[in-house]
Amino acid sequence: MHIWDYAPDALEVSVTELIVTTADQSDDLVDDTVRQVLQDLRENLKMDVIFLSEIREGKRMFKHVDNKPGCDLIATGGGSRLEESFCQCVLDGRLPKLVHDAETHRKSAKLPDTPFRVGAHISAPIVLANGQIYGTLCTFSTAADPSLTQKDLQKLECVARVAAKRIDLRFAKERDETIASWQLQPLAEAPFNKAWGDKLGSK
Repeated sequence: MHIWDYAPDALEVSVTELIVTTADQSDDLVDDTVRQVLQDLRENLKMDVIFLSEIREGKRMFKHVDNKPGCDLIATGGGSRLEESFCQCVLDGRLPKLVHDAETHRKSAKLPDTPFRVGAHISAPIVLANGQIYGTLCTFSTAADPSLTQKDLQKLECVARVAAKRIDLRFAKERDETIASWQLQPLAEAPFNKAWGDKLGSK
């Protein structure tokens, strides 16, 4: 059985195991093994583009993009204002997470203009353990696709959850390393600590 044929719960376990057992020591929030999973998912869904974005300071930045060969519509490292994205429309609830043809929602969802046609579109938020929305995992094609189902959305949501766990782990590691570096600094070496010590000693 192909990994993408599993039921949702089993799929999440399988994707997690695949990433953990093949992951290298990359410092990236989303390492090469996650990128490979995204490419495999795009091909399984028969979509043109899949991307993982980060939302920060009102902007949507493409952390990783996988395009179908010959269909280079967007690129890793690019981005735009969040308010000009389909991602914001999904987060606002104006656009469903799964649409067979975005053009049919253009007026009702007040979709932003794009330099290319967007037909089929699936989006899932990447929600961290603290409830913060890190970004979104989206896939789309220029043509409509009436064959997409809720199971296809569940596949994307599954990978979004796994990506969120990987990002949480990376943030936790960075936090622990920062705290450890603070603990290694002798208090006596900090000028402000000495100044406060002199003040306290004079009372």
